Amino acid sequence: MFDTTIYMIMRCICHVPSVVILKLYHNYSQSREIVKIHNKEITMNQSNCIVSQSGGPTVAINASLAGVIAGVKSSEKYDICYGAVNGILGVLNENYLNLSDIFADDANLEKLKTTPAMYLGSCRHKLPDYKDDDSPYVYIFHQFDKLSVKAFFYIGGNDSMDTVLKLSDYAKKINSDVKIIGIPKTIDNDLCMTDHTPGFGSAAKYIASSMLEIAHDTFIYAVKSVTIVEIMGRDAGWLTAASALARNEYNTAPQFIYLPEVDFDKDKFVADIKEALEHTNNVIVAVSEGIHDADGSYITSSKAACDQFGHQQLSGAGKALEFIVKENIGVKVRSVEVNVLQRCASHLASLTDIEESFAQGKKGVTIAAEGVTASMVCLKRISNNPYQVEYTYSAIKDIANEAKSVPREWINDAGNDVKPELIEYLKPLIQGETAVAYKNGLPDYMDVSHLHKCN
Repeated sequence: MFDTTIYMIMRCICHVPSVVILKLYHNYSQSREIVKIHNKEITMNQSNCIVSQSGGPTVAINASLAGVIAGVKSSEKYDICYGAVNGILGVLNENYLNLSDIFADDANLEKLKTTPAMYLGSCRHKLPDYKDDDSPYVYIFHQFDKLSVKAFFYIGGNDSMDTVLKLSDYAKKINSDVKIIGIPKTIDNDLCMTDHTPGFGSAAKYIASSMLEIAHDTFIYAVKSVTIVEIMGRDAGWLTAASALARNEYNTAPQFIYLPEVDFDKDKFVADIKEALEHTNNVIVAVSEGIHDADGSYITSSKAACDQFGHQQLSGAGKALEFIVKENIGVKVRSVEVNVLQRCASHLASLTDIEESFAQGKKGVTIAAEGVTASMVCLKRISNNPYQVEYTYSAIKDIANEAKSVPREWINDAGNDVKPELIEYLKPLIQGETAVAYKNGLPDYMDVSHLHKCN
């Protein structure tokens, strides 16, 4: 096993750059004929892969993982597919699963596709700039050498693509031949250079379905009421906008949709609600957690700490609007925070989402085998009707640390609803239902006990 203590001693004694130490280790690794891990022999002439998952969970991220595993199984380029548990920390902690063994049976692979959240677990670990501290990079790339890894796939959202960018930059610096590929995932749908992200379509389907069911719940009472539904979306309002899909021939809810792309005006909000209550008993409002006023201050009932990537952890936009309605209108009002329920509802998954997520995982393996690196798999929409997409890729430098917002031209002038163009964009993404297996009346998912056992 690689010993970080020995590595640090060598750096102190030799007084040479870590890249030189890395080359020494690389030469040492190449001099050995066989490495053993998990009692399995790894020969140095193998071409193996590591895949990992990071960030928040979705319905579809395991479908992308299944796509990677399937891609490796059918590839003539790669041999073993390892899974690093808990994101990049799995590599740093040498915590791996042999996915080629676990999913040798295609039945398990199919089950993985419809299992929610993340089979490999997650992390929110921010790598330092290698110019400030290259020690984790030296360790990571030594792990790649030790396991004869030729491709690393990282499935995640914007913060995960930051990790892909940093690993790609370091690989270029040391002239590593390991291909670094990002595979997108986020219910926020805010990754640039791709039409939409895996996980978003299923979350949008859940939001629209829940909004329709909330509407049915409120219709039964002949009293004036306001229901505020808070939906995830710190900087981009894509998921909140999907609530508009609940509208049909008899349901106009949500009557108002407030997104972070438009400054929130309290007085205009109160006027909107009062005017709507003149025409209907029940007003339903969809609001993004990240709405803010013209000064950029979040509309929230509480202030919370920031995460490792500097994002404020928001809480209570819906509750704040509930208080505003109570104080200024005085009708029955309640707020509903959908919270984590919108992330992993596999019983309401979009078949389109699952199939595209699986295909993007396979595409990642394909482009890596073709020699592509420092890139993320992307979708390009060809048409809405019939709905068609093309699987492609873009340079990670154009994606990491950027965010795609809902276009202002897809939001109405008043800033309290979305336009038909956005509805047409969203509709194809929620189509189709998955065949989830059931056992004892509940969904039957993959066993993930390896994630919650104490170390």
